[in-house]
Amino acid sequence: MARNHITPTGRESPFDVTEIIVTKTDLESRITYCNEVFLRVSKLDATQAIGRPHNIIRHPEMPRSVFRIMWETIRARGEFFGYVKNMATNGDHYWVFAHVTASLGPDGQVVGYHSNRRKPDPAQVSRIEAVYRRLLSAEASQADRDKALRAGSDTLAAILSEGGYSYEQFAFSV
Repeated sequence: MARNHITPTGRESPFDVTEIIVTKTDLESRITYCNEVFLRVSKLDATQAIGRPHNIIRHPEMPRSVFRIMWETIRARGEFFGYVKNMATNGDHYWVFAHVTASLGPDGQVVGYHSNRRKPDPAQVSRIEAVYRRLLSAEASQADRDKALRAGSDTLAAILSEGGYSYEQFAFSV
């Protein structure tokens, strides 16, 4: 199920505002648990999801610079809150407001990651799409992957600086 062979459809994969999408991963971001809402919305079955990298649902219109902040935050044992556009296996998309945290073992060491995701309000999606277009444009301006990530991250830092926000404050202000 290679993601590069799936074409985005422009259609939304629906789920209700009362539903919560839940996944857990190991340290390498391989899915170790997923709830039925995740499976239904992403159009996977458990055998297709468990053990696979979580990025199997990554939408190509999702800026890498946002994932950079997420990983920096959760690896430091912080809580990440942010908007993510995901893609189901048939190319449909779905927006989520994600809360991602590290999962700790009995010895206090990080053993994986846990994510709860809710459906955001359409007005929030509209506002974040404009920001993400800016980030994607900055990332696309560089052919080199590392330079592209740096360009997106620099653009995001400028947006946050303009508003006087941390990333978390920004996510909650949208």
